Parts: sequence; C-alpha cells; structure tokens
Amino acid sequence: MQDFSICLIDPGVPALSGLKYCWVVHQMELVGVRVELPANTPMMLLKETDGDRRLLPILIGNPEAASIHAAMQGIHPPRPLTHDLLCSVIEVLNHRIERVTITEIRDHVFMAELSLVDGDGVQTSMSCRPSDACALAIRTEAPIFASDDVLNAAGQEEPATADEEE
Repeated sequence: MQDFSICLIDPGVPALSGLKYCWVVHQMELVGVRVELPANTPMMLLKETDGDRRLLPILIGNPEAASIHAAMQGIHPPRPLTHDLLCSVIEVLNHRIERVTITEIRDHVFMAELSLVDGDGVQTSMSCRPSDACALAIRTEAPIFASDDVLNAAGQEEPATADEEE
C-alpha cells in the first residue's frame, strides 16, 4: 500500500511559526456518479487505487453530478459551464491544479482542499466542496486523494462479485 503524507502551511498560522498540519492520504479514482434511491440523491463514488481498495460514496448536488458526468463522458458544451470556466481561469492565471484532497468530515459534511501551483512553483490551497474539487480534477487530470481519517470513517468495503463468492 502506498500512503502519502501531505503537509501544508496552515493559512491561519503566521508563516514564521512553521506549524503544519498533515494527513496520511490515499490516492483515489473517481468511479462515477449515480443516483441513490429512493431519495433520488446524486452520489459521487471514489475508489482507493491500491491498498484496501475501499469505496468512498459522497452525496452531491444535481448540478455537480451533471458536471462530473459530462466531463467523464468527454462532453464539451458549446459554451463553458462553471467548472470549465474555472479551469480556464486557473490556466490563464498561470496556475495548475496539483491535487485534490478530501481532508475530513465535519458535522457530517465532507471537506476538501484544492491545491494549486503557480508558474514559479508556489503552492496555494483553498477549502472547497469535494464535488467541485473532483469536477475540476477530472477536467485537468489532477490526482484525487482522501485522508486516512475520511476513509476510516466513511470508506466502505467493495461488495464481492459473483466470481469472488464461488
């Protein structure tokens, strides 16, 4: 199993203090989006790429589900939608998305960090919704990670297939 430790400077702490916060993270694959019944709630499904290969379901909004689905299908609208526009803005400002990290669950809400790097290699991170972060990551081929704490709290074992049950 390959674990990564990502340390970022806490924006709330003066830079000279050097205090950092760290997560042990696992690389994830965005499997897709689907609708959970009976509530008709869209869900994004991530899967650990190695190790335990746990699944991480996250409930998301309809617009984000449509955006992720369109990007995964390679659909390019004639005019840029919100996530397409944001990707263009990031590029025009000479930045790139380095990674997306689903960092924690706070009050039953998933939290994520979007990590950007500018042309000089300076990193900037900002809090965002996992659905928006993944919609951007799928468009830019940026890696997606989830913290060990998130996977331990919300990760699920992959259901056995018919072949495995025999």
